[in-house]
Amino acid sequence: MTKNQDRMQSHTMELPRLIEIGEKNIADFGKFLNSLNKPKKVSLIAGINVQKVLRKKIEKSLKSKKIQFIWHTSKDNQAKSLNQIQKNVIKDNSDLIVGIGGGRSVDTAKLISYNLGKQFVSLPTAASHDGMASPFVSVKSNIPHSIVASAPMGVFVDIDVIRKAPVRLLASGCGDLIANIIAVKDWQLGHKKKKEYYGRYAADLAMMSAKIVMENSSKFARKGLDARVIVEGLISAGVASCIAGSSRPCSGSEHLFSHALDKIAPGIGLHGEKCGIGSIMMAKLHGQDWKKIVKTLKDVGAPTTAKQIGLKPDVIIKALTIAQGLRPERYTILKEIKMTEKRALSLAKSTKVI
Repeated sequence: MTKNQDRMQSHTMELPRLIEIGEKNIADFGKFLNSLNKPKKVSLIAGINVQKVLRKKIEKSLKSKKIQFIWHTSKDNQAKSLNQIQKNVIKDNSDLIVGIGGGRSVDTAKLISYNLGKQFVSLPTAASHDGMASPFVSVKSNIPHSIVASAPMGVFVDIDVIRKAPVRLLASGCGDLIANIIAVKDWQLGHKKKKEYYGRYAADLAMMSAKIVMENSSKFARKGLDARVIVEGLISAGVASCIAGSSRPCSGSEHLFSHALDKIAPGIGLHGEKCGIGSIMMAKLHGQDWKKIVKTLKDVGAPTTAKQIGLKPDVIIKALTIAQGLRPERYTILKEIKMTEKRALSLAKSTKVI
């Protein structure tokens, strides 16, 4: 082996500079922004419902620190909508862009800030997936996929706000965390079969986030979901992707399955719910304890069957057969087998997904 062959390929780690997790601390948001880069003017991107609940509190906090602001309403992740918001944000001439809400608004702000070369801050109002701290953006198009943007400069979380969101969103976040188990197994497979870079630290951090949910699921079933634990797990998972320089620690065959469902049956089921269901089936393909994943998902109140989220068996089968083709360059367990309709049907039935 030559020196060049032995040398590890370099990658960049872009991490959040500041993360604040508090309770009933939304009044401190202006202070948080000042501690980052003392912005004079910020662009705020949020959905209609989030604005109804938090607009007055956020405005009061920003005004107390003499920070000007302009609101923009995020309606969907379609390219046309994103482009229009981006045009409006350009006119703001702001110092900072803030994504406030669930996945859609945070992703919108993340992508626009990247496109415009501006700093971005994440203020999640629901813990439904790990995008709040990661550099990746979910894009809805003919081929649903994720693209690399920039990690947030800061992440500000009010646990009280997270708790008031529907519990289904928190359960979905658990599904996204459990998916890390499969993502890391697929990453290890890519390293073994294709000599792909594998980062032990990033992988272990992602796995730890999943294991905390697995180990505490019985407690969650008895006493309810612990919002802070889940939020910290999702942030850790996002940071794992930052360290890896790719989505590998948190996105594997189970995410390809979720993206396939987005293509075939858009708008049905939450991202984390679909990743959780995908994890059940991919765990069986990996020879892992898929029944333990089922138990964990049930404990946290997340769906384990297609019927629970309104998907028909034929949709599940179709998604399994096309999943790997959505991202052929990513080596996963689905590369190891020929996923025919017959094989997909057998897999889905044997794991009781259908």
